[in-house]
Amino acid sequence: MRDAFTDSDTRGSFAGHETFPLRLLWLRKAYDAVSDGASSRTFREPDAIGRFGVGKNMAMSMGFWAFAAEVIEDSAGTLKPTKFGEAVFGPDGWDPYLEQAATIWTIHAHLAGQPMMATTTYFTFSGLNSPDFDVPTLVGGLEGVVARKGWRATVGTLRRDVEVLLRNYVARADASNEDAAEPLMAELGLVREARVGGYYEFVRGPKPSLPDAVFAYALDRFWARRHRAAPALTFEQVCYGPGSPGRIFKLSEDEVAIRLSRIEATTAKAWRFTDTAGLRQVQKVADVDRLGLLASAYPKRAA
Repeated sequence: MRDAFTDSDTRGSFAGHETFPLRLLWLRKAYDAVSDGASSRTFREPDAIGRFGVGKNMAMSMGFWAFAAEVIEDSAGTLKPTKFGEAVFGPDGWDPYLEQAATIWTIHAHLAGQPMMATTTYFTFSGLNSPDFDVPTLVGGLEGVVARKGWRATVGTLRRDVEVLLRNYVARADASNEDAAEPLMAELGLVREARVGGYYEFVRGPKPSLPDAVFAYALDRFWARRHRAAPALTFEQVCYGPGSPGRIFKLSEDEVAIRLSRIEATTAKAWRFTDTAGLRQVQKVADVDRLGLLASAYPKRAA
């Protein structure tokens, strides 16, 4: 995991969510609030309570998750939708009410694919090598990263961040409270409670609801972030590199191979997968239009 945080500009983030997990309607509300441009203090202003219909801390949490999910961005002090946010939630949006699995998988790729905004999510999916974990193990691993990087984060802050991650990704049998009623990321089924008390386990293997286009989208982001100058990626990098599709989607080697066998069709021949003399790799023939690639994950609308 050490090489996952070697970028000199990487800064860890373990707060900002105000201890609230991501809720179903928040991203749409955040998009609507900044769709025509808005103040950088939109989620912190006194009237945020009335605008969003939530408490002050929840309004700030809404803004945090909208940034982390890459739905909104700050452009010179003005908040506005990202290209992804506009594509999903705009007037002709692909999925304005978050009904498509492709959107949830893409949001997960944004949260887990890079360490800047949701560092604990990134570390959990790319830094843990065991199939299961408990809270002390995860907090201890984060403490080690914080110490190596010289970041400031108390054990209490790290523990609260871990608790929020689990509330985000683990479906609860008891849906009597508001958080459990809207387990947005839990829909993906990536993490579940283990039979051993206090432990959680990753769910590896096929992900039928994960579109090939979202897999390729995540691979392109990983390629640009970790191996920008490389004309090809090895099969092992796609499976096991920090932030790679294999790691963040918890895919088996066989499942990654199946996805890569279709990558030429998925990318309209921009990439190809080769297996020559035991060397398996993805070769870049041409760059892809990342947002255009993602668009193919959604059903075509009738004209």
